[in-house]
Amino acid sequence: MRILGIDPGYGKIGVGILDKTGNSFSLVDYGVILTDKDKSLSKRLLDIDIKVAEVIQSYKPDEAAVEELYFFRNVTTAIAVGEARGVILLSIEKAGIPVFEYTPFQIKQAVTGYGRAEKGQIQRTLKIILNLSKTPTPDDAADALAVAFCHGNFRRNI
Repeated sequence: MRILGIDPGYGKIGVGILDKTGNSFSLVDYGVILTDKDKSLSKRLLDIDIKVAEVIQSYKPDEAAVEELYFFRNVTTAIAVGEARGVILLSIEKAGIPVFEYTPFQIKQAVTGYGRAEKGQIQRTLKIILNLSKTPTPDDAADALAVAFCHGNFRRNI
């Protein structure tokens, strides 16, 4: 099974793709989708839709997992990220891919066994679990891999 994990945002969207066979995971790819900060939010949302569709077309995931929004200090940022997250969910649905959502606590728990783990701990654990030569960066891409891994753990019957 191929899993697409997404860490939502509107300036930088983390994307991670893992294959799961039995209880084993293998890395397919990871990175970020960037949007142009000089564009209006509506143009950036359109870019997100197009770029997520391109990722789906390129990697053909069987299922997708997206991190739920949890807490933001800045309400304006929270609204923009929420709008971007909505576009991401819509893009996945338009492709006919089942989409699942996980809280940051669930993701951290699945990767490290501790729901309040720090980003560095998650990245180091992913490096070990996925047998990577280096720690996955940037944070958004590592978070997306963690989302995909979390989903794979929750979907034990695949």
